[in-house]
Amino acid sequence: MLIRQSILKLIAAGKVECAFRRWERPTVKTGGTLMTPIGVLRMDAVAKVPLASITARDARKAGYDTKDALLADLAARDHGSIYRIDLHFEGADPRMALRQKSDLSSGEIAELRAKLARFDASSPHGAWTRRAMEAIRRRPREKASDLAAGLGVPKEWLKTSIRKLKNLGLTISHEPGYELSPRGLRLLEDLVRP
Repeated sequence: MLIRQSILKLIAAGKVECAFRRWERPTVKTGGTLMTPIGVLRMDAVAKVPLASITARDARKAGYDTKDALLADLAARDHGSIYRIDLHFEGADPRMALRQKSDLSSGEIAELRAKLARFDASSPHGAWTRRAMEAIRRRPREKASDLAAGLGVPKEWLKTSIRKLKNLGLTISHEPGYELSPRGLRLLEDLVRP
């Protein structure tokens, strides 16, 4: 579920408490969370609703000035059902604190190595984790397309794969590109040690 940055800020401030989407099937579920650039959102309720039930008050709760503005956004997609998502800001992205944690124990390093080995083993492009981390260290903030070309892998595959590293607190995303976090630098130091 994509949410505009301006709306994310309003959710964090407690000024927006719901969203409306037209979907074939929901991409979030009641009780679930969504990681966003501002932190974690909690989905309090996800329910199919009739278009006619949406009020001007609902539109304002979703961050729109008018009901017509909300309906125009929903009309941009001509198929699927309308869903109302009640949500709130749950807190900071836990990866933010994780990526600063560079004092890794031998157990934590072993656990991270095992996860990277699983990523490598399931990849159609072979062992990529260390190569990608080394490339990011050498060329921080390089566009994903250039980084992918240098590694010989498709750009979209690389972006999805680097998100796995980010979820472990190993990388930081920028516009454009990536850099290794202190945690990622520490792990890479261990990975390249003879």
